[in-house]
Amino acid sequence: MGNQVEKLTHLNYAEVPTSDPNGFDPDGDGPRIGVSYIFSNDDDDDQDDHLNHFPSDCQPENHEEKPFDPQDELDCAIYYREECVYERKTGAATYSPESLLNKCKPGDLLEFVATGQYPHWAVYVGDFQVVHLHRAEIKNNFLTDVSQGKPGRIVNSLYRYRALPPEVIVRHALDHVGARDRELCWRNSECFAAWCRFGKREFKIGGEIRIGKQPYRLKLLFSEKKSHVLEFQSLEDVIMEKRRNDQIGKDSVMQELANHLNATHEINEEHFVN
Repeated sequence: MGNQVEKLTHLNYAEVPTSDPNGFDPDGDGPRIGVSYIFSNDDDDDQDDHLNHFPSDCQPENHEEKPFDPQDELDCAIYYREECVYERKTGAATYSPESLLNKCKPGDLLEFVATGQYPHWAVYVGDFQVVHLHRAEIKNNFLTDVSQGKPGRIVNSLYRYRALPPEVIVRHALDHVGARDRELCWRNSECFAAWCRFGKREFKIGGEIRIGKQPYRLKLLFSEKKSHVLEFQSLEDVIMEKRRNDQIGKDSVMQELANHLNATHEINEEHFVN
C-alpha cells in the first residue's frame, strides 16, 4: 500500500492487510503490515449508557454486564521503531471502586474494565474525583459514579514515557473540563488521560503526520512463541486498534485473524497456544 492513507470508521481484520499469526512474513522479510488508519469515531461513544438516553429510533442492545475475565485480555506491546513505548501483560489486579479510592493519588491514571466493553480511562485529581473524556465531553465526576460498578486499576506504568509532576497532570485534566465536540483534541478517554500524564502531542488528534513508513508496531502476544504484528503511522491509530481488541476480547481477535488468513478448519486454542 506504500504511503496510501485509508479512511475507516470501522476496522476488522477482513479489512486489514495481514500476515501469518506467528508474526513472520512468508517471504522471509519479517513482520510487515503496511496500512494506516484515520478514525472518525470516538470509541467511548459505544459504552457507559447509564448517563445518556438512546434516541427514540434506536433500541439498546443487551448491555447486561458479564464479570470481567482477565483471561480474555490479550497481552500486547507497542513499539515506536525499536523502542517499546507500551506493554501490557495480563493478570494485573483489579479492585472495586471503593477499594481503588484507597489506592489512588492525584495524577494517577485509572482504567475501568468490563467484558465486551471498551476500557474507560480517567485521571484521578483528588477528593474522590476523576476527570475523563466521555460522550465527546471532558467531565469531572466522582470516581464511584464514573466506574458504574466496574472494577478498576491504576495503569501509570503501561506507557513507558516519563510522567509529568502530579500537580501538572491534575492541572492538565482540570483545565479541560467542559471542553466538548470540536474543542476536543483526543479520540477517546485513553488518549486524553495519557496526554494529561505524559504531555505528548502524539496522543492528540493529528499529532503526527501520516506519511512514509509506518513507525509504530502493535504486537499481539497469544503465547510465548505465537504473536502477530500490525504496523501503523501514528500512536492514536495504534491505540484505537488496541482498544478495539480489548472490547472484542482475545478469542474474537484470534477468530478474526484465522478467518482472514483463510483458515481451512475451525479455530481452536491449540492453533495459538502450545
